[in-house]
Amino acid sequence: MSDSLARWLRARVEAGPLLVVPGAPNALAARVIEDTGFEAVYVTGAGIANSFLGTPDVGLVSLMELEMHVSAIRDAVELPLIVDADTGFGNPIGVARTIRILGRAGADAIQIEDQMEPKRCGHFEGKQVVPVNEMVQKIRAAVDARLDHAQLIIARTDARATEGFSAAIERVQQYAEAGADVTFVEAPRTREEVLAIPRLISVPQVVNLVEGGLTPMLSTDQLAGFRIAIYANAALQGAIRGMQRVLKGLHATGSLEASLDDLAGWDERQRLVRKLYFDELEERYATRPDAAAKGARRTRQSDPLRGSN
Repeated sequence: MSDSLARWLRARVEAGPLLVVPGAPNALAARVIEDTGFEAVYVTGAGIANSFLGTPDVGLVSLMELEMHVSAIRDAVELPLIVDADTGFGNPIGVARTIRILGRAGADAIQIEDQMEPKRCGHFEGKQVVPVNEMVQKIRAAVDARLDHAQLIIARTDARATEGFSAAIERVQQYAEAGADVTFVEAPRTREEVLAIPRLISVPQVVNLVEGGLTPMLSTDQLAGFRIAIYANAALQGAIRGMQRVLKGLHATGSLEASLDDLAGWDERQRLVRKLYFDELEERYATRPDAAAKGARRTRQSDPLRGSN
C-alpha cells in the first residue's frame, strides 16, 4: 500500500465526483486499465477465480492466491487498488490478518462482505448472510488492523437477496456505525432501489454494474450520489469474447489472417507490458566485457595473495 495513493483515494471518495473503476483479474488487465486512463483498479475476486482457476465465483480463491495477485498488480501499475477480499477469510481474527496481509501487498481499500461460507458471486442464487453482529465484529477488527488510517474499509451486504432491500439498508447503516468508511449494497433489483441507496446512507456508497446481473445497467450520469461505480468484470468479459473470435477463426481457417483486427499487434503488446522500460533497465545494469575485464585486472592487482605487480 502506498500512503500517497491511499490518501488520494480516501480524499477522492469522500469529496467526489463518481470514481469509475474497472475490475482487473490480473496484472495485464490492470495495465490496460491504467493505460486507458482510469484512475483506480478494482481487484476482482470473481475475475481471479474465472481467469486463474477457471472456476465460477464460489469462494475457491485462497488468501495467499489473492495476495499474490494484489502484489503483482501493485508492481504493475501506479493506481490505487480496491481489493475484493470476499468474506475476509475467517472470523474477526482472520479478517484482521487479511487486512494486514493485503495492506502490505498493496491494497489501498479492502472490501469484505457479510455472506456465509461458501460465498457466491453477488448475482448468483443461493446466497446466505451471517448475523449482523458477526459482520459488525469483522468490520471492527478490520478497522483496528489496517496499517494506515488512510486505507478504506468497504463493507458489503448481500442481504438484498435474502432479507429484502430495507433489511440491506439497515445492515449497511450498522456497518457504517461500526467503522466502515464506505458501504456497498450488492445486487439491488430496480432502478428505484439503486437511486435510493445514496440518499439513505450517510457514508460513501459503491454500486456494482454487472452485464447480465441483477442490477439495472444505469449509465454513470444516472448514478448521482454514488462515489464508486465498479465494472468488476467488463475487461474480462471483453477479453473472453476477443479470445473466442480469434481462436474460432484460427480453428476454422488454419490462419490468423481474418482475425488481425481483433489482435493487439506485436508492438502494441510490447508497449503495454513496458518492454522498452525493461530494455533500459537491462542496459543500465548490463555487465560489459570491457568493464568486466577492467574489474578483473583491478582485482588481480589488489589481491594480497598474489602480491603486487
